[in-house]
Amino acid sequence: MKSLIWALPFIPLAYANGNSSSCRCQPHQSCWPSEQEWNSLNSSINGNLVAVQPIAAVCHEGDWDSSACKEVMASWTNSTWRAAQPGAVQWENWESWPEHNQTCYIESPRNTPCGQGQISLYSTLAKSAFDIQETVKFAKQHNLRLAIKNSGHDFLGRASAPESLQILTNGMKDIKMVDKFTPAGAPQGKDEGQAVTIAAGVSLQELYAAVAANNRTVVAGSAHTVGAAGGYIQGGGHSALGPWKGMASDNALEFTIVTANGDLVVANEYQNKDLFWALRGGGGGTFGVVVSVTVRTFDDAPLILVNFNITTSAGNPQYWDAVTTFHASLPKINDAKGGGYYWIAPDTELTENTSVSAITQTFIFPNQTDTAQIDRLYAPLISKLNGTTGVYTQYASYPIPSVGFLFSKIFLTGNSDLAGGTGLLGSRLFSRDLLSSNNGSKKLSSALRSIRVDPGSAILGHLVAGGAVADNAGKVDSALNPAWRKAITHIVIPRGWEPNATLAEQEAVKKNLTDVEIPILRSVEGTDKMGAYLNEANAYESEFQSSFWGENYQRLLEVKKKWDPESLFVVRRGVGSEEWDEWGLCRAAK
Repeated sequence: MKSLIWALPFIPLAYANGNSSSCRCQPHQSCWPSEQEWNSLNSSINGNLVAVQPIAAVCHEGDWDSSACKEVMASWTNSTWRAAQPGAVQWENWESWPEHNQTCYIESPRNTPCGQGQISLYSTLAKSAFDIQETVKFAKQHNLRLAIKNSGHDFLGRASAPESLQILTNGMKDIKMVDKFTPAGAPQGKDEGQAVTIAAGVSLQELYAAVAANNRTVVAGSAHTVGAAGGYIQGGGHSALGPWKGMASDNALEFTIVTANGDLVVANEYQNKDLFWALRGGGGGTFGVVVSVTVRTFDDAPLILVNFNITTSAGNPQYWDAVTTFHASLPKINDAKGGGYYWIAPDTELTENTSVSAITQTFIFPNQTDTAQIDRLYAPLISKLNGTTGVYTQYASYPIPSVGFLFSKIFLTGNSDLAGGTGLLGSRLFSRDLLSSNNGSKKLSSALRSIRVDPGSAILGHLVAGGAVADNAGKVDSALNPAWRKAITHIVIPRGWEPNATLAEQEAVKKNLTDVEIPILRSVEGTDKMGAYLNEANAYESEFQSSFWGENYQRLLEVKKKWDPESLFVVRRGVGSEEWDEWGLCRAAK
């Protein structure tokens, strides 16, 4: 095997005030692995170790390559392509490191210097559990910052880290259908019925297609390239199917995981039970590197799809009354196992000279075939809205033959999601009790109305709780935020900035989201008893421990210290991350 040439295209900055006792080893230090040691790791994993540069480097001086740059430009917004690249994640702000003047934007002029940013220096393109084990052992031996990337679909920047060694699991695509799954260590004759075991790199789109081919379905999300076994399910995993069958993590039966010692262990209800508890809601990249997960499957089922639009003229004050009425209707819709997504868009361009305020809703009702029954469910809401001056509605219900058809032909058409650009979120879970109370929906509307929504943008609503999610409160013991069992909707505020935004402009967006907008959402239910969904939350969330996990945090921290006492695995706003700086490079001053 040829010796690797470890000459990096960029020289990383030495991290300020770093020292070997409190920081990860950095490239400028004597503890950094030698070329011989890197080559030894590469040989041990069959040549699957690569040096990494940002994907836009080929579009800048020093690494300019005309044909390669054209390919990058053509693929820039393609999430499937980005998922497979060790030098990319889904959003540019988690590739750059503007605090250290290290960015590599494709939008920047060719002569603009390109920096490594938060892109890992090296990556193991994992093909097996053994590849992961060897890399984890190497990182532990040399005190390296580890970054675990599945697809890089992470709004909190947990899939990237500066000056790190990456484990890329995206290439691990095995899928195995199981007729009668028996967890390891279970009593003889104890099985959990039909299931599917998926390797770490399987995407949601790939998972849906595989189970549908066997007339089965699973609880999963609505994105092409989200990793089904990664942070999605480890963070809880919401779904439009949630009211029907619960959270994705509620349906996890077993994990195979590489721990901080490099051991390959199995976690389920019968062995390593504390780890199994933590992996179902405790967050990805925190307790080890998941190699595979086994989840329940269900008979594929027919369903009813409802598309419902509510509009007023732009700026009409009746619009926010319509938002109130709509939210007040959600408990009854949820009682029918309805779930899905809605968009609150106060200023949407209809024609070149006309804008409207709109609420657009796409909900599904699994295991139902009678559209008339669903039409009757919506009739009082439609009647009330149509009786309001200046409010207009469009309603349609459709029978859909199967969940598999829904995701392959309607929800997940094509082969990728839109990626690139910058992404930052603020969010909150809101309870069924709130929307069922006399003034709860009005309080929520008042809060949303005070939050800036730019023309053409929207606040995102997710009717993904209630039903089975709530019912599982007494049935499933997991690390999932207990607020999910009381929630009915998950509301998200999207934020971002242009790639050429200054650091000061970026910081202003972060500060306003963290210090102004999220407190508005928190105030709706008083003492913020509900919290936020950790996979779609603010990357700079204050008091994240209680927001993301509530009363479960202390137990999670104990599991973390047991399985990873030296904190090899650190992610932004993850369990135990308060002991580290923002990038997981140096321990925080006490």
